[in-house]
Amino acid sequence: MRDPESRLEAAAGAADAEPEPGPDAASVPEAEPEAEAGPEPLGVALPVTGNADVDAAVARLADADELPTAGHVEVYEDVHRGLRDALTALDENRS
Repeated sequence: MRDPESRLEAAAGAADAEPEPGPDAASVPEAEPEAEAGPEPLGVALPVTGNADVDAAVARLADADELPTAGHVEVYEDVHRGLRDALTALDENRS
């Protein structure tokens, strides 16, 4: 068993000791940058209405799956225009 004085010397020596070197920077693999996630299709099933104009407009919504969010506005406006035209045509046929 060590005397208290030698234990203090050993503890002081341990505190003065240099830490062991970690892994060399060259040996640590560099993290690969994560690829930015692109748009993913939602997989929403589009029902068939039986009206060719409406079906064509609704089918256009699938184009938004391949576009970033900023490109959705153009698709939605186009679909809205097509649906509005289809409704106008139905009203004109009633008169």
